[in-house]
Amino acid sequence: MEKMLVVLVVVMAAISCLGGKLAHAQLHHVVGGDRGWESSTDVAAWSSGRVFRVGDKIWFTYSAAEESIAELKSKEEYESCDITNPIRMFTDGLNSILLEGEGIRYFVSSKTDSCKNGLKLHVEVMPQGAPEAKNVATSNVGSASTLAAAPTIPTPSGSIRSSYSFALFLVGFWLCYMGF
Repeated sequence: MEKMLVVLVVVMAAISCLGGKLAHAQLHHVVGGDRGWESSTDVAAWSSGRVFRVGDKIWFTYSAAEESIAELKSKEEYESCDITNPIRMFTDGLNSILLEGEGIRYFVSSKTDSCKNGLKLHVEVMPQGAPEAKNVATSNVGSASTLAAAPTIPTPSGSIRSSYSFALFLVGFWLCYMGF
């Protein structure tokens, strides 16, 4: 009986320690939703309420013949649509960008007119597990700046945490039952 109690305590400790680390699900954000990245897309509306975290990916889908995307270094370049010195250019028509670290990322249309008309995205990448009720994404539409407050959005992480916890619980129960 004493062994079973020790095993149960160890399993419960494992659930506590591993559950949170295994729970973060990488989210994939397709910029612009079904329409993708095009001049008629309301990127501000799309980004409103989205939370971008370290480890997530953003996907840009666009016509490579008509469009390309520049990632810029500064807010000034972003606001003025200055693509003369980009960090990188995306030209393939389908680009996946891993959000590797916390901070602000700036993406704009390489077409100056499209950029000035709002085809740009400003993303604040949050750490894993940070509160979701923070202003996290902005985008300009015409000359009006829109700041999107991010409400709590259900993510798959809760169900993943439950699955891992339940699996660990079953393993612990089985070990106790077997007398280990």
